[in-house]
Amino acid sequence: MEEAQRARYIRVAGLVALLGNTSLAIMKFILGHLASSLAVTGDAIDSSTDVLIALVTLLISFIIRKPSDKEHPWGHGRAETTATMILSFIIFFAGSQLIVQSLKKISDYIKDPLLGSIDNAALISSIISICGKAFLSLLLYKLGTKANSDMTKANAANMRNDIILSAAILIGVAAAKFFSCPVLDPLAALLAGMWIIKNALSLFVQINMELMDGNTDNSLYAKLFKAIDSVPGAENPHRARIRKIASLFDIDLDIEVDPNLTVYEAHEIAEAAEDAVREAIPETYAVMIHIEPCGSETHQRKEEFGLRPEDV
Repeated sequence: MEEAQRARYIRVAGLVALLGNTSLAIMKFILGHLASSLAVTGDAIDSSTDVLIALVTLLISFIIRKPSDKEHPWGHGRAETTATMILSFIIFFAGSQLIVQSLKKISDYIKDPLLGSIDNAALISSIISICGKAFLSLLLYKLGTKANSDMTKANAANMRNDIILSAAILIGVAAAKFFSCPVLDPLAALLAGMWIIKNALSLFVQINMELMDGNTDNSLYAKLFKAIDSVPGAENPHRARIRKIASLFDIDLDIEVDPNLTVYEAHEIAEAAEDAVREAIPETYAVMIHIEPCGSETHQRKEEFGLRPEDV
């Protein structure tokens, strides 16, 4: 897929998420205020973080389509990674603030158990939220799959998780209303805050792995080595490294060839190996193959990086 087409899908996903979550956030803030429900307000805060993610997604869709330049020879794909890392901190802060407010409200109810009541507006808000998030999650997942964008698919997964959050809040506010126990409302808000922090930490761990050029998907290395094995003349693949740049993979590895081959013939084998890798891993950004004469590896200094087939 061309980068411009991919950027368009990401931009459409950002617009859909922006409009949908903005509408849900405004609705929840209004109904949460009318119902005096901290849990619904917490759900509104969660939707507000989704609005922020959508805004960043739109901005990033314009940045990643820029061609490489002398300052960014690898292109601008890592802008998506950097933005997602920043978002994880913002989401973590929003969850922390909600927990602080929930604990304060619980303390108030302990001092005065008869304080406040729950209105039907809180129930209506949670039901609308569940329906709205289900629709947005399905639509964003389809767009994210077409664009092969981890950020968009992560946003879809986040909204899918929000359905569980809204369902938990619905149970909490319903119990608070029908059992005349308003303290259940801030308790549900407390759980919402913990849920938001959990999502922020999960996002941070995922993006940190990418920033450190890590990769936990062994199936990619299995595909890589299988592709090299299919190329006649390409022997002993080693020092394989796969790192991610946005939604694409940058691949380095060494192979051995017959030392009696000409430079041209060895280069042809390397070209065939690259073609095989790109066919096996379509999301490949670049492949760098270093050619060595067969048997030379045993005479080289030990290098402590890269994988071999037996490591997978």
